[in-house]
Amino acid sequence: MRSSVLFSLYAATLVAAVAHPKDPQIVLQESQATIVEPDEYLIELSPGETRWVTEDDKWALRRENINFFDITHNKELGTLNHKLSTESVKFPSKPAHNESIVPLLKELKKENMRTHLETFTSFHTRYYKSHYGAESSAWLLEQVRKTLTDAGASKASVKAFPHPWGQASIIATIPGKSDKTVVIGAHQDSINLFLPSILAAPGADDDGSGTVTILEALRVLLKSEEVLKGEADNTIEFHWYSAEEGGLLGSQAIFQSYEKEGRDVKAMLQQDMTGYVQKTLDAGEPESVGVITDFVHPGLTEFIKKIITVYCDIPYVLTKCGYACSDHASASKAGYPSAFVIESDFKYSDNKIHTTEDKIEYLSFDHMLQHARLTLGLVYELAFAKFK
Repeated sequence: MRSSVLFSLYAATLVAAVAHPKDPQIVLQESQATIVEPDEYLIELSPGETRWVTEDDKWALRRENINFFDITHNKELGTLNHKLSTESVKFPSKPAHNESIVPLLKELKKENMRTHLETFTSFHTRYYKSHYGAESSAWLLEQVRKTLTDAGASKASVKAFPHPWGQASIIATIPGKSDKTVVIGAHQDSINLFLPSILAAPGADDDGSGTVTILEALRVLLKSEEVLKGEADNTIEFHWYSAEEGGLLGSQAIFQSYEKEGRDVKAMLQQDMTGYVQKTLDAGEPESVGVITDFVHPGLTEFIKKIITVYCDIPYVLTKCGYACSDHASASKAGYPSAFVIESDFKYSDNKIHTTEDKIEYLSFDHMLQHARLTLGLVYELAFAKFK
């Protein structure tokens, strides 16, 4: 779209905002009326490389596939744990709970992921500053709560982690015998990078796919009596982050709070985009799980490769995504071992994201099932791992 057309649309939007100040697509929610957005935001493009930019600049960078932390309100992330070495965290040499996990894998259902994703993508957008973003988060919170209730998980809990922009992050906790914690994450927000407040952003792949993938893994994990009764060695958390698209805002807030509280997070895995395989197949390459190798914890990543080999029906491919490319980066910056898996080699990942065309019809639920198998296998293995 030409810039002149964009400017005309933007001008028309401003007029509409004046004429209809309660239009939820244009203004912040009434509960956020006291929030004053800054004229510029401080972003971090690589370690130590910062820049002040406008919000339009942020979206322009994202359109050029340049990722960043928005550290305007998160400058303290990593300052307490910056000398903490994650090398001391040792992961199992190989998967050790095959007999318990294999029966659980058979309980994963593609139909559940499809049903949830159909509703999740029916919101006009899940843009974190829109009322749709708040509504979709409330809907997701209810699905997580229902998952815990249906499982009879009386020891487990779920809560909204509020943010000033309105869309809350979500944290589900399954207590174990220690406070050592294993985190599985995905981001719930979506965005259309041309006019975020106006244009549709179904976000089926980015990251509706990851959202429903880990939700299904949570459902089946709770079929384990040991996990359900709190007998796992470690505490388990499932996170659905708000405002990833704005510069990892939700995950930064959560891990900044964990760092301040002295939380002992032993591992964090991010599932961001788990459903698109067409470009891989068109290139004549085998369907595979993309294991990110840059800006991640090598020990955790090595263990994930072993998990895929044992519990998935497809191989993995090693790939890179750059600095601050998803929410695992917030965990890493806070001093916690983190890793990231994606639907394919990064060069074959979905090019329809951040547009109106990021739709369910382009996704493979068979492939998402493989990511659910990975998630379930990893979280169970690490739940019973003997961390020091």
